[in-house]
Amino acid sequence: MWRLRRAAVACKVCQSLVKHSSGIKGSLPLQKVHLVSRSIYHSHHPTSKLQRTQFRTSFHQFSSLTNHPLRKLKLSPIKYGYQPHRNFWPARLAARLLKLRYLVLGSAVGGGYTAKKTFDQWKDMIPDLSDYKWIVPDIIWEIDDYIDIGHKLVSEIIGASDLLLLLGSSGETTFRATDHGTESDKHYRKGLLGELILLQQQIQEHEEEARRAAGQYSTSYAQQKRKVSDKEKVDQLQEELLHTQLKYQRILERLEKENKELRKLLLQKDDKGIHHRKLKKSLIDMYSEVLDVLSDYDASYNTQDHLPRVVVVGDQSAGKTSVLEMIAQARIFPRGSGEMMTRSPVKVTLSEGPHHVALFKDSSREFDLTKEEDLAALRHEIELRMRKNVKEGCTVSPETISLNVKGPGLQRMVLVDLPGVINTVTSGMAPDTKETIFSMSKAYMQNPNAIILCIQDGSVDAERSIVTDLVSQMDPHGRRTIFVLTKVDLAEKNVASPSRIQQIIEGKLFPMKALGYFAVVTGKGNSSESIEAIREYEEEFFQNSKLLKASMLKAHQVTTRNLSLAVSDCFWKMVRESVEQQADSFKATRFNLETEWKNNYPRLRELDRNELFEKAKNEILDEVISLSQVTPKHWEEILQQSLWERVSTHVIENIYLPAAQTMNSGTFNTTVDIKLKQWTDKQLPNKAVEVAWETLQEEFSRFMTEPKGKEHDDIFDKLKEAVKEESIKRHKWNDFAEDSLRVIQHNALEDRSISDKQQWDAAIYFMEEALQARLKDTENAIENMVGPDWKKRWLYWKNRTQEQCVHNETKSELEKMLKCNEEHPAYLASDEITTVRKNLESRGVDVDPSLIKDTWHQVYRRHFLKTALNHCNLCRRGFYYYQRHFVDSELECNDVVLFWRIQRMLAITANTLRQQLTNTEVRRLEKNVKEVLEDFAEDGEKKVKLLTGKRVQLAEDLKKVREIQEKLDAFIEALHQEK
Repeated sequence: MWRLRRAAVACKVCQSLVKHSSGIKGSLPLQKVHLVSRSIYHSHHPTSKLQRTQFRTSFHQFSSLTNHPLRKLKLSPIKYGYQPHRNFWPARLAARLLKLRYLVLGSAVGGGYTAKKTFDQWKDMIPDLSDYKWIVPDIIWEIDDYIDIGHKLVSEIIGASDLLLLLGSSGETTFRATDHGTESDKHYRKGLLGELILLQQQIQEHEEEARRAAGQYSTSYAQQKRKVSDKEKVDQLQEELLHTQLKYQRILERLEKENKELRKLLLQKDDKGIHHRKLKKSLIDMYSEVLDVLSDYDASYNTQDHLPRVVVVGDQSAGKTSVLEMIAQARIFPRGSGEMMTRSPVKVTLSEGPHHVALFKDSSREFDLTKEEDLAALRHEIELRMRKNVKEGCTVSPETISLNVKGPGLQRMVLVDLPGVINTVTSGMAPDTKETIFSMSKAYMQNPNAIILCIQDGSVDAERSIVTDLVSQMDPHGRRTIFVLTKVDLAEKNVASPSRIQQIIEGKLFPMKALGYFAVVTGKGNSSESIEAIREYEEEFFQNSKLLKASMLKAHQVTTRNLSLAVSDCFWKMVRESVEQQADSFKATRFNLETEWKNNYPRLRELDRNELFEKAKNEILDEVISLSQVTPKHWEEILQQSLWERVSTHVIENIYLPAAQTMNSGTFNTTVDIKLKQWTDKQLPNKAVEVAWETLQEEFSRFMTEPKGKEHDDIFDKLKEAVKEESIKRHKWNDFAEDSLRVIQHNALEDRSISDKQQWDAAIYFMEEALQARLKDTENAIENMVGPDWKKRWLYWKNRTQEQCVHNETKSELEKMLKCNEEHPAYLASDEITTVRKNLESRGVDVDPSLIKDTWHQVYRRHFLKTALNHCNLCRRGFYYYQRHFVDSELECNDVVLFWRIQRMLAITANTLRQQLTNTEVRRLEKNVKEVLEDFAEDGEKKVKLLTGKRVQLAEDLKKVREIQEKLDAFIEALHQEK
């Protein structure tokens, strides 16, 4: 029944064609009409059951990137048996008058076939889920049985009485699938598509005849009338063809939307982790990772990055970013009115996913591109990263920002958006901005496998373009360049001669050559427009465009959708042709690096910079832990000795010497107590903490720099030194330590009781050591003041200077004064200074009073220290008198008691500091070291600076090359599986 209904419809079409036909006489029997047409239009006719021979046609592959005319095809003659039926002379007359019935047949069959192939292509793009049949419901795998898209499309096409579809280089190749199909598909194409190509040639011949008829000049009224009629027919036919193509494209877009929703549903189910299974990484994501690794690789072994990517170049404000956003289907880039916004290259990896999201390579945050607040945050983040990449004093930066964009229906490819080419450097820009952009663009375009997407602003004069000359230099033959004319709506409105746009799209205006030429519209110039609004505006413009109606532009050369399909097709073709060659070059580089390592470092493992840092980190942490293994005795000895060295001068000069000048023991003890109290309150706790901190640093440095024998690796020395300095800088002693220490020290100094003879002897020994060390320092000072004595002058041939001679004469005069009064006070009176100066002047020595005082200070100090040492020897037997409080004894040993109090205070302070070190400060230092190591681990520049050398660089190169090769091999394997 459905065939009878179709036949009735077809007969009506034939009748309508007869009514509108004129100017041709003659008749053709129905039996000579092609059997396919008869089987569709008059399937009830008896001759429809005849067996027809198969067409033998040569099918030529067309591409949307070629502009060559169709090649004429020779069909083998077909003969059919003739059986007269004179009852259908109107149909034979209509077939004789017009051959347009072939168009109806071609539209029905060709449209259904093309839609079927497009659906097969979409179905092939769905990830291979053959291993997941046990997960996905059976209804998904039997989708062809439930959704008969091909039948649905044929029904819609046949139901449209005005659908006249012209297939050829402009139609079939735009939507053709990337694979070659099965053998049955090829056979099907040879039969039907060969006939469709013949139909197209016949239509073109009719159009040419109509044009020639319209061009002929005749004075007769009948010829003029026929001329007007033919021209109207041609215009009507062109308008119907354009309308048909746009209608057919809308049908395909609707089918694509349905397919997108189905794919999104499948990806969402798998993305939710049903049955805890995960799909493999997509092919484009694997390829993008290879490019990311290559961007960080320093080609020091002449292995250059020749992997394909789409390089987007154009003049500033030509619409590069807008074209990228239309391809990515989201407004993801910062926008500005006339100012430079793209300040560093942005690598955009487009891939298919269940949700329309974007994320950076070095971040886990996903930006939802369906939400305006996330889009604004993404644009702000890109702008911040660009400004961060640009160094001070520069306008643009060569550092690449890597961005991944996923979404349903996105064409898989990798694009690099470069800063726009400028002609003049304006105020606020660095002087070398123009040259930097040129060199950056050339660096990307000189890759022989890079696809150059040349963007030209159609709203300005073509002669003002700079980028076309630059692209011509890098790709003079146009083998990898795709030209895109933007803002065609403004160009059509402003350009006086529309043929100029046609010259640009046909590649006749510029000397630059290209694979293909496209015209697009990227909106009305409003930054708040959505992608959907821009796409609708673009389709509406081209639907009503005079350029398309006048055949100045072809249907496959317009809209960003067709551009995206063509660029993706070219990109994957280039990838398949070049990726294996790149893998072979990296294999050779890897072999060279491994050979060099074996020859130079045969006994060492290939540790890269990160692995070396981890090894050094473990060593440093082990050395910090070693601090806790130091014995308490060792800590206390070091602390006590260091503290005494720090305070001994103050004790001798400011406490002991002033107190020793007193005349009795009561005054001595009172002076000592006052000065000890002042010292404890103001200086001693702080000095003790400083000594403890310095001791901790010294021990830490000793463990860090101590050689480890054969296991020591000097490659870590710079890193250890930097960690030590940074850790010490960050470490701060406990603020409450001084307060508690002050109380302990004050209590220790208040105790005057010496319990036994052993403590007494220890105090005397401590006092003798301190006085002898001070006496030795004084003797050295005097020797430097007066010069060598007579023995050294004779034996070592040394002489005194004039100043030393003056000091020597002054010293002799002061020693005479001390011999006369051994109990002389510590300071000279003014009359004594005058007497000494006059005595020296009488011997011809002119001296200054300040020189006399300086000399007296050292002479009296030596005299006092010798006297104190003699007194110390006398006090060795004074413990008995001390127990009786020196009653009925001329011997007074209060100075021994003073040194015992100092010694005990040092021991108690050292013990307190040791406890604080081992219980608190060592652990805090270990924590600081860990923090420093963590900070250094995150700072790549720091590691490069601290871990250097040929060995490190060689290991780094070897690691990078291995990683690149492994990723390339995995990508190639996945690419072959997809084929």
